[in-house]
Amino acid sequence: MSTTPFSASVYAARLDRASALAAGAGLDAIIVGPGPDLQYLVGVEGDTIERLTALVLGPGIAPTVVVPRMELAKVRSTAVGGLGLAVSDWVDGDDAHTLVADVIAGATRVGVSDALPALHVIPLADRLGLRLELATPVLREGRMIKDSDEIAELRRAGSAIDAVHRRVPEWLRAGRTEREVAADIAEAIVAEGHRTVEFVIVGSGPNGADPHHEVSDRMIEDGDVVVVDIGGAVPSGYNSDSTRTYVVGTPDPKAAEGIAVLVRAQQAAVDAVRPGVTAEQVDAAARTVLADAGLDDAFLHRTGHGIGVSVHEEPYIAPGNDLVLREGMAFSIEPGIYFAGEWGSRIEDIVVVTADGCERLNTAPHGLTAV
Repeated sequence: MSTTPFSASVYAARLDRASALAAGAGLDAIIVGPGPDLQYLVGVEGDTIERLTALVLGPGIAPTVVVPRMELAKVRSTAVGGLGLAVSDWVDGDDAHTLVADVIAGATRVGVSDALPALHVIPLADRLGLRLELATPVLREGRMIKDSDEIAELRRAGSAIDAVHRRVPEWLRAGRTEREVAADIAEAIVAEGHRTVEFVIVGSGPNGADPHHEVSDRMIEDGDVVVVDIGGAVPSGYNSDSTRTYVVGTPDPKAAEGIAVLVRAQQAAVDAVRPGVTAEQVDAAARTVLADAGLDDAFLHRTGHGIGVSVHEEPYIAPGNDLVLREGMAFSIEPGIYFAGEWGSRIEDIVVVTADGCERLNTAPHGLTAV
């Protein structure tokens, strides 16, 4: 699937910026395969297959798309056609890797997007006679700073997933399986305005202690603490991601106390977000609250991740990441606590860095919600 949710001028600016960043990094060219970077730059969605599709750009290079002829109509329906970009199409039997090499003949430093697989990277390096390098530092710079149109789409996604969380009490009850509840949630994700369901986690009781548990046939029981982590892409391709913790009936007092601390930790991290602080300082804000309550060992992962055309992208809000936050960055704030064999909890919002703090894009209740 391919989309052009923004005007041609937006994509033109993104291409110009990518070329300028490549020049600043000393790269003569960048080769971008299918994946989030290609979606961001020209609106072409999809995964890499054995037939090569690639966008070639760089300082002094007219952006050119090499594409199988059988995919040509789809690609031209995106910003590729709207901008009138050069297209080099090919059919089975042609050497698509040589077509790319011809566009950048004479280049000495060439970067590739991180989604381009060895299936294509190795033949491209052979045709160019070069050791290719990752273009990630260049491409991430453009995607990390969201413009006003992107932020509007993230708001739309946040509002849509909030609407689903507000409906979770309709389906979550003792006697139903996690899988049954997840099926209702997935249907609601689409009904509330998403184009796709990217993930549904329903972790009840001991399953909630696994941060990446998905669903199972476990029967939900009275007293279970249940982690519900859900997200999808709205029609523009921008994603939602939000987690809330529920309890069926009356919670164990120790669990209720721990979750109340977690809510405070999540709020402390949100309050720490502003331009000029580092990603690790935001992470530390949540971690400190948990440590003060003796819960630091129960926090098993980073505090957050960037979001946009990918559910997970830079910046990563994690210990040791000294990246300085800037206005327009969008990421999750999602500390969690997990007790193996017993229960777990996670509270997650998406925030956008503003001039003097941040905007929280999720507003569904944050505390332990009884159903």
